[in-house]
Amino acid sequence: MNYTLPDIHLLDTSNRQYLIWIPDKPYIVLGASNRAEDALFLENVARDNISVMKRPSGGQTVMLTPNNLVISVIYTNPESVQPKSVFQQVNSLILSVLEQAGVQNLAQDGISDISISGKKILGSSIYRNKNALLYHAVLNMAEPAQTFEKYLKHPSREPGYRKGRKHSEFVTSLRENGFSGSFYYLSAQLSQTFEATFAP
Repeated sequence: MNYTLPDIHLLDTSNRQYLIWIPDKPYIVLGASNRAEDALFLENVARDNISVMKRPSGGQTVMLTPNNLVISVIYTNPESVQPKSVFQQVNSLILSVLEQAGVQNLAQDGISDISISGKKILGSSIYRNKNALLYHAVLNMAEPAQTFEKYLKHPSREPGYRKGRKHSEFVTSLRENGFSGSFYYLSAQLSQTFEATFAP
């Protein structure tokens, strides 16, 4: 199934520069080069009726749940920006908001991840066409890593800091690291920061 989640519509309009949203149910999103049979435990996916989509951007397969925040930013001048600089800019903004919210031991890891004490809390990817560049990321607020392990196989490629760890050893959440604030508070803080940075 083609990717139809809310942030894809940023590619169709220049009226919004960013979107921060919470999935309404679990979704599995394959990277552009991923195949379901290679990336997923298909029996578990089918049994639990999890919706599977394929996004146009690269990177590995991810799972979205209502315990995640999805953070998306559109750049309408794709020729003037490079993916590395986009990852750096947006992830730095997210890091600043998390630090202000009291989250500790944060770092940028791999190509485009954010981690806490060496465990992943955010992964991001980029899609670019001739008209726009779309950054989108998944921030794990409170989903247990065992959920991802139930449906997602070990990825075919991984960042060096993962060191072969399975999902339950590699992924963490803000809630597991002592963050007790609401999703909506953090979403509002991110929106305020992004508005100051990306608003026309």
